[in-house]
Amino acid sequence: MMDWGAIESECRRRWDSSGVFEADPGDCPKKFVTVAYPYPNSPQHVGHGRTYTIADAHARFLRLRGYNVLFPMGFHYTGTPILGMAKRVEAGDEELRRNLRDLYGVPEEEIAGFADPMRIARYFHREIRAGMIEMGYSIDWRREFTTVDPAYSRFIEWQINTLREKGLITRGSHPVGWCPKDQNPVSQHDTLGDVEPAFTEYVMIKFLIEGYTVPVATLRPETIFGVTNLWINPEVTYEKVAVDGLDWIVSKECAYKMEFLDRTVRYKGRIAGADLAGKMAVAPHTGREIPVLPARFVEAATGTGIVMSVPAHAPYDLQALRDLSGPKDGSDAAKKINPISIIETAGYGAIPAADAVSKITGCTGQADPRLEDATKEVYSKEFYEGRMKANTGRFAGLQVKQAKEDVGRWLHGQGFAETLLEITDAPVRCRCGAECVVKVLNDQWFLNYGDGAWKSAAHKCLGGMSIKPQEIRQEFDHVVDWLHERACARRHGLGTRLPWDQDWIVESLSDSVIYMAYYIISRFVNDGRLRPEQMTGEFFDCILLGKWDDERIKEWRESVTDIPKDVLHSVREEFRYFYPVDHRHSGRDLVPNHLTFFVLNHVAIFGEHDWPRGIVVNGSVLMDGSKMSKSMGNIIPLRQAITKHGADPIRLAIITSAELLQDADFNIKSVHSMRAKLEALHAECLRLRPGRDAPAAAGESEDRWLASAARQITADAGEAMDGMRVREALHLVLFETEAALAWHSKRAAAKGRGHVDVMGVLHRIATERIIMLQPFAPHIAEKMWEALGHDLDSLDNARWPGSNSGDGHGTGGGDGGTDDGGGTDDGKSNQAGGNGGSSTDALVLQAEDLLRSTIDDIASITRVTKIKPARIVVYVAGEPKRTTYRIILDAVRAGETSMGQVMKRLLADPAASSHAKKSPDFVQKAISDILSDPIRTRDARSGAPEFDEAGFFLSELPALASAEFGASDVAVFAESDPKKYDPKNKAAHARPFKPAILIESAGA
Repeated sequence: MMDWGAIESECRRRWDSSGVFEADPGDCPKKFVTVAYPYPNSPQHVGHGRTYTIADAHARFLRLRGYNVLFPMGFHYTGTPILGMAKRVEAGDEELRRNLRDLYGVPEEEIAGFADPMRIARYFHREIRAGMIEMGYSIDWRREFTTVDPAYSRFIEWQINTLREKGLITRGSHPVGWCPKDQNPVSQHDTLGDVEPAFTEYVMIKFLIEGYTVPVATLRPETIFGVTNLWINPEVTYEKVAVDGLDWIVSKECAYKMEFLDRTVRYKGRIAGADLAGKMAVAPHTGREIPVLPARFVEAATGTGIVMSVPAHAPYDLQALRDLSGPKDGSDAAKKINPISIIETAGYGAIPAADAVSKITGCTGQADPRLEDATKEVYSKEFYEGRMKANTGRFAGLQVKQAKEDVGRWLHGQGFAETLLEITDAPVRCRCGAECVVKVLNDQWFLNYGDGAWKSAAHKCLGGMSIKPQEIRQEFDHVVDWLHERACARRHGLGTRLPWDQDWIVESLSDSVIYMAYYIISRFVNDGRLRPEQMTGEFFDCILLGKWDDERIKEWRESVTDIPKDVLHSVREEFRYFYPVDHRHSGRDLVPNHLTFFVLNHVAIFGEHDWPRGIVVNGSVLMDGSKMSKSMGNIIPLRQAITKHGADPIRLAIITSAELLQDADFNIKSVHSMRAKLEALHAECLRLRPGRDAPAAAGESEDRWLASAARQITADAGEAMDGMRVREALHLVLFETEAALAWHSKRAAAKGRGHVDVMGVLHRIATERIIMLQPFAPHIAEKMWEALGHDLDSLDNARWPGSNSGDGHGTGGGDGGTDDGGGTDDGKSNQAGGNGGSSTDALVLQAEDLLRSTIDDIASITRVTKIKPARIVVYVAGEPKRTTYRIILDAVRAGETSMGQVMKRLLADPAASSHAKKSPDFVQKAISDILSDPIRTRDARSGAPEFDEAGFFLSELPALASAEFGASDVAVFAESDPKKYDPKNKAAHARPFKPAILIESAGA
């Protein structure tokens, strides 16, 4: 049984003592890889491990490419998550204490001190750091920092001052997500479940009932012209309130929300919903009275708790009226209502809602869940395709999507409506447990992300960046477009105080947008060469913005700071070497905030040369198909998993479960499978020693093929990693290589070659394979490397197979052309044909592919016919077919794939016209053959020398066919051979790379 703990501990000791991951400026190309630093308010679980494992695999791969890779780590203490947790501990939250104790294994004596937020942060900081080390992350720990370090606070002061000087920080009144308990703005990291508070903006249309304003919140103000009644929940008690001195009736929940929207709300009394039902409401735009009807589907917590009914265009409203108009005890008021159609949409009749409801077979009433889909269908089709009818007056003829905006403005302008803001997808809860609301803050400090010039610069940066996967790019542009003012300071929490207003603390996302630059500086702080008090604004201007004038620096140093000039030069040169960030890794949930802010703040502060070059985004992690949550009991702390299963099996299980943007489904069965796979591979390495390894040109055919196949896999895996298709790369290294080795073993065994005969080539392939495995499973890769007889120093200095040592480039085209050329994302190899650039490889690979496909065809024939072969005869196509095939191949590669296009080309070529006229069936089948082949195969066949099929089959088929099928007689004939054995005229069916086959049993 392999002792994974001992193996991993040994590796960590060696890495730590050698400093192999410590990156200093050098002569070779650099890559600066960062990943979102963690909040130390709980241990990391296996779900967190995905982003960090992918980032580490990427960093290790880039080192194998010959790059000098900086991969640092810090810890984000600032904000309210840790503070909120401390308050819950202090309040005696038993559920939290139970989770800390039972789920995360925190000792009781530690929990007792968790009322101190810094004690929480330091404890989990140690836990997370230890877990990262145990996972084998190749981090330069010399650069570690926390966001409450005094030196980091000086950095944040400089950042926030710089933004203010540029006019990008404003003070005013703006809506924010708000915790009413903590009295603080909240963002994603402040909420349970890391939900970013987003706002829904309702148009609140003001109806009147007996002197009271009765506002109705809607997202479709254009439908005001089709309103027939109001809905009110008879089981809800509503509030009579004075809003800015005017009498309103709204739900209790709405009144509460209004308190935070810069309105004065005074409670005056209550009225039952049942008492409102049956009254008449006056529509503001017409003065017409409409009835108020009861409906239990109305939710008091949504909008104002009162709903406007437009039954011609709202399936819920139409069905509710039908329910109320039933034959028994039906409402007379409901029966008198006729839907008013105001929107004309192709595909619908006069009453679109009726058309949609009619499709619901056996509709059970207004509670039928299928009405939700019907509503979405009508709303979507009307929004994009509908036009306002003549009965909408001045808005007649407008497209609905335009009318929605125009009607909303008109209602506001006439005093008929106001705006109501709500949290989208409520409830969103602060980490303290309180439900968040929207609050309009006055005299609040904001980052003006709505600034047009700022947005344009961000779009320009994004356009020149590598975004992986490519399909996420549009999300970034969309976020930049809709972003507006965002609170950048709060009253409470951990963090840096605003330099010009000490009552405020820089908000946690605002202090975590350009911290990548601080990684360069933190090393000098940590080793004592820089002190916080020395780090003035001029220092950061000098180091990070290049404002380096010797006379000015001299004057500044003499009057303000005592930083030695050689230290200043060292810090500046290190920044110039490592910046900008080449690859920023994070989860998809951070696209709407942190990752986009990362781009925006960089373009605001730094010159274009130091703008970010790349972002890598991954999905989340599921556990056995379900979202990880404490309530489901499916959270596995990362360190516990490592102790039980080993770091490398966990790394592989995380990576193999999905490609980047997909949600990875982690399960223990996969961990066990990966562990068994790695142990078997290690055992195989123990059997291999350097042996006889003839040059590929002189070796056996299967050896030449294995070498070529390995080069192909190496190139493909490198290309996949360049494109951040990490799962695909690992699959190639583990499983495609395994399949190639299995075929080689079969071929060698058929020839009677023993283990010693093939050990040399197998050892070489294993050596290259372990190098490629190292980014994914670094600990066991070292043990395998030693098992193969290599010293570990050589693995530290190894390069991805095919790479040129130390130049940062190699198989697959360096970094895939994705990071230095501006915005390309295909990650494709720069090598012709993608096969290592060798025509010899192409010839060897297509020859072996032909042999494998022929063996598969023979197996298929024997399976169908149930013949036990005694004689196998293979016929290869003659010269006329080969000549015609080459012309067809060129045509297909040129995009000419129809029979007419191909025949036109063939008839124009004297060498092929005669055969094409005689054999149109062959032409059609050849087109089909070529189209069914991968593009790579077509390219290889086009560029390779003429292939002698008959000679290859004569050399390689007999032994393999005999071993596979027990055939005692295997013959190969050219189609044109006059002496061929062909009793059933099979040869006529032979096509290039599609030999005809005759199988005869004994006695035939």
